[in-house]
Amino acid sequence: MNLILMGLPGAGKGTQAEKINETYHIPHISTGDMFRLAIKEGTELGRKAKEYMDQGELVPDDVTIGIVKERLNKDDCKDGFLLDGFPRTIAQAKSLQSLLDEMNTSIDYCLHVDVPEENLVERLTGRRVCQTCGATYHVIYNPPEQEGICDNDGSKLIQREDDQADTVKNRLDVNMEQTKPLLDFYDNKGYLVTINGDQEIDHVFQDIQSAIEE
Repeated sequence: MNLILMGLPGAGKGTQAEKINETYHIPHISTGDMFRLAIKEGTELGRKAKEYMDQGELVPDDVTIGIVKERLNKDDCKDGFLLDGFPRTIAQAKSLQSLLDEMNTSIDYCLHVDVPEENLVERLTGRRVCQTCGATYHVIYNPPEQEGICDNDGSKLIQREDDQADTVKNRLDVNMEQTKPLLDFYDNKGYLVTINGDQEIDHVFQDIQSAIEE
């Protein structure tokens, strides 16, 4: 089973990816993980990607799709995979399709975890992080025992700059602009399944299972 997982920041993709991995035993592959693995293994494409990343530049599509190809050809992907964070553009989506055609396989579903924007803003701006141990809390959904203090080590909790309202709104707008064409692309191909992400975590996963197992 070959899946793509999509959703805006704060939609809970990471949690659902873990559940999919545990239940269906297919590797959860994020762009960052792929790059890190290629760099660690010292592949030619990994070295090229590192050059761009070290300069703070985006890794070009031809290098990225090459790294995707290396990753999908590994043994743990024989029974399927879950792609997270790739593709990000229509060009990458088309390259991925060509790659899968070469491998004589295809995407089964593009799962879109959908949450209204105003709820995402609430989720993201409510996040607090421990300065010392990095533990994450939420003022509404996962508050510490003592307000503003980490349960683990008593350190002060902070709101990161990228979790502040203006930054969050801008980040969501940019992501929506990038995501919409991809959702249309996979919808036109009949792969898109939209999941209501604005419910309890287990209910979201039940909807994903129902969609997959239909």
